[in-house]
Amino acid sequence: MSATGLLGVFRRSFFHLESRILQAIGFNNHAVVPALSVQGPGIFPQLHRNEETEEHSFLDNIFWMAAPKKRRTIEVNRCRRRNPQKLIEIKTNIEPCSECGNLKQKHVLCGFCYEKVRRETAIIRGQIQAQEGKPLNNPAVETVVLYEGEKPADTDAGKRIVERKRQRPSWFTQY
Repeated sequence: MSATGLLGVFRRSFFHLESRILQAIGFNNHAVVPALSVQGPGIFPQLHRNEETEEHSFLDNIFWMAAPKKRRTIEVNRCRRRNPQKLIEIKTNIEPCSECGNLKQKHVLCGFCYEKVRRETAIIRGQIQAQEGKPLNNPAVETVVLYEGEKPADTDAGKRIVERKRQRPSWFTQY
């Protein structure tokens, strides 16, 4: 059977199915039926059909996709999903942080310590912005942060000095 003949058989069977469903719902008048509009892409060629003899169906413009012929068994699905190549590797390079004691990866900054550094840096940047007036008005000089009880060294001459009114954190070395 040719492709056009097979397409005609499908159209007729779907038209009959469509009319039976509409009769079961109670729509006997074809002029007052709910409409379904499906727009197919224009790149697929339309097969030549005889417009006078064939009736149109709402399934004419649907592009039929391939479907599996058999159901995958649960064993096959589990083997596929639990494949050792798809599993996450167990990390063996985890150690406690020397500063705060939380677990972290070796040679990676601890997330808790990073958060402390980020907050302190944001406060220092806010003080620099308050000193300079505008955010992009910063001179191109080095910045020295002095905490409570610290004095500027001789090498700090000509540098921007930011003073903090608290003790220096243990993780923030002076030099």
